[in-house]
Amino acid sequence: MCLMSEQTLAEIGEFGLITRIEELVARLAPGEQVLVGPGDDAAVLRVRNGHVVVSTDLMVEGRHFRRDWADAADVGHRAAAQNLSDLNAMGGRATWLTVGFAAPPALPAQWALDFTRGFAEECALVGAGLVGGDVSSSDQIVISVTVMGSCTVSPVLRSGAQPGEIVALAGRQGWAAGGLAVLGRGFRSPRKLVDAYRRPEPPYDAGRAAAEAGATAMIDVSDGLLADALHVARASGVAIDVRTEAFEVPEPLVAVGAATGADPMSFVLGGGDDHSLLATFPPDAALPEGWLEIGRVSQASADGPAVTVDGEPYDGPYGWTHF
Repeated sequence: MCLMSEQTLAEIGEFGLITRIEELVARLAPGEQVLVGPGDDAAVLRVRNGHVVVSTDLMVEGRHFRRDWADAADVGHRAAAQNLSDLNAMGGRATWLTVGFAAPPALPAQWALDFTRGFAEECALVGAGLVGGDVSSSDQIVISVTVMGSCTVSPVLRSGAQPGEIVALAGRQGWAAGGLAVLGRGFRSPRKLVDAYRRPEPPYDAGRAAAEAGATAMIDVSDGLLADALHVARASGVAIDVRTEAFEVPEPLVAVGAATGADPMSFVLGGGDDHSLLATFPPDAALPEGWLEIGRVSQASADGPAVTVDGEPYDGPYGWTHF
């Protein structure tokens, strides 16, 4: 008889895989708000107060991750982190997640279980639980995650920035981009940057703190700092200027820049996948701990909303594109 680590998804079967995932999830505390978890047609959840917030993200093998660059648990951490961070950017907190998982029948079943373990470990950092999902076959691994949670204060949207306000950042920025640049050249060091790409460390407490401190607009930096700043500028109808003097570029990024011939600041300005938070605050606001002022909001010009760097148009990479 095959050991679990040697079985493929075809050998274990859909229901066998679901059973093993349910067993794995059952060992984790679901939280008092989960009335019915995995195993039924739908989860049943208790909502007490505040606003319910929901987000969905996709990860496609070869587009968002490669199995030779990250193991299954790493992919699980990343899949959870990018969704948890979306709710963080609203000033909320994630409570429940569901996962749609499609993969080739020949994929080792252990990969799916290790993915689940990494996913659950990341969710545990904010006290959220995996409450359901679905599995199917596919030519490549496709992961769809839906996250649900709540905001106890008014959700912070992208559209609230006003001229004269402070632009601030919380969390690491540029580390994952540096790691991706390293991996793309076939290397595995600096290890800190590679690890940052494999397992981001979003500032999970920063979103609610920003909302309570009066943040007027906020966004999860997943596509790139300037790209996501432009999302805020367009939604708010303003201009945003980012000041490079605000950043202290870490030594690992300097080393990768020297090795690749890239300006290390380009990783900071154009890099995504660290899941830092970008927010705007009133000019007299006291920034919460962990937030760094990096720029200012101004009136949009006749050409419309825009993002500049040090007062000038930026001609470097803005960030990720999805198509």
